[in-house]
Amino acid sequence: MTTTELALAPSTGFSTTQVQGGYRASASVGAVPPIHQTAAYEFSNLAEAADLFALRKPGIIYSRNANPTQQILEERIACLEGGASAVAVASGQAAVAVTLLALAHRGGHIVAAHQLYGGTIDLLQETLDDFGIGVTFVDQDDLDAWRDAITPQTRVVFAETVANPIAQVLDIRAVADIAHEAGVPLVIDSTVGTPHLIRPGEHGADFVVHSATKFLSGHGSSLGGVVVDQGTFDFGADAARWPQFTGPYTRFGEMVLWEQFGQGHAFAALVKSKYVHDLGPSISPFNAWQILQGIETLDLRVARQSATALTVAEHLAGHPAVSAVHHPGLPGNPWHELAERYLPNGVPSVFSFDLAGTQDETAFTRVATVLDNLRVFRLVANIGDARSLVAHPASMTHGHLTADQRAAAGISLTTIRVSAGLEDPADLIADLDRALALL
Repeated sequence: MTTTELALAPSTGFSTTQVQGGYRASASVGAVPPIHQTAAYEFSNLAEAADLFALRKPGIIYSRNANPTQQILEERIACLEGGASAVAVASGQAAVAVTLLALAHRGGHIVAAHQLYGGTIDLLQETLDDFGIGVTFVDQDDLDAWRDAITPQTRVVFAETVANPIAQVLDIRAVADIAHEAGVPLVIDSTVGTPHLIRPGEHGADFVVHSATKFLSGHGSSLGGVVVDQGTFDFGADAARWPQFTGPYTRFGEMVLWEQFGQGHAFAALVKSKYVHDLGPSISPFNAWQILQGIETLDLRVARQSATALTVAEHLAGHPAVSAVHHPGLPGNPWHELAERYLPNGVPSVFSFDLAGTQDETAFTRVATVLDNLRVFRLVANIGDARSLVAHPASMTHGHLTADQRAAAGISLTTIRVSAGLEDPADLIADLDRALALL
């Protein structure tokens, strides 16, 4: 249930951490982290097994809960985010789900931004409702709306660093202050932001979630997700509000997770021993290993993708077939100032643009004309890939939303999402120009 021993000093630089964090090689084990492709583990004796199953002793009991390769991944991402501990699971969606289930608990309430990935909105407004967990959506730029939506039952405030797909930049510090004034943690999905461009914990976030499928992996080959506990939220300060951490954990007798594991680690212990154990969203050792390989080049890839996206966005901003480009790196964008404040290393490579023309029955046909004639960009429901990708949010990732919900998120019928990859920027621009000329 625990993470591996720190293999690097906390002050180690980002690039060194992304290559070596969480793993110490030895004479008998190579420099590259191994894949522990096993379902279960042999115990030295029954007493040890009993202690492990009762959480009296740290260790691994079964790969549904933890695996040595997974633990290296968790340690590395926790280090990159400056956090205390992490839990890796089967997908980014699973990471969001187990995080919100663990924090909201029974009958809890979540305040979330309108500007979210469509799958997250599905989870919040439908599936979590089945668990008796309510949600209120607010405009992420309206600080009064955040304050007004919080109730005595609120247990989580949730948003994205840079929203998918319109690339709205969150004022993380302002929203964190509102959450903390109400005595609840701020959970940030920083999949688009990546720890290279922004570390939300430095701006007040208490938990940081990633779809590791995206930039952390970087090659569109493996599903995975991770949540990092920054170790900043004190569940013991208002113990009655957080019985899942401060009260007896009945399946383990009178054990209290807050006392047994402490701040920064009790959350991971709960998620692994209950939500991952019971619901089974386990990451495979092979996927964990592939994501580790991707992380080794994270800063190199993200820096290149960020620069390419800005180049493409600047070109589209002057194109006659484009009515708007939603990229916070462009002067005049509503979130340009926030991007300069929170993203000094570059703006993420996921952004959107709108085709010129009316929002009527011809919109889908016009979008299809462009997307179906691209040859370098790939029409794929993913982001953060080495390849440049496009999608139509209104009929794909956000297709389950109502028209009002799409409007609240800034998505029109002619919005096209772009995830810039590692190709030559000139080829990407030429590809877009060729397709846009067909309108």
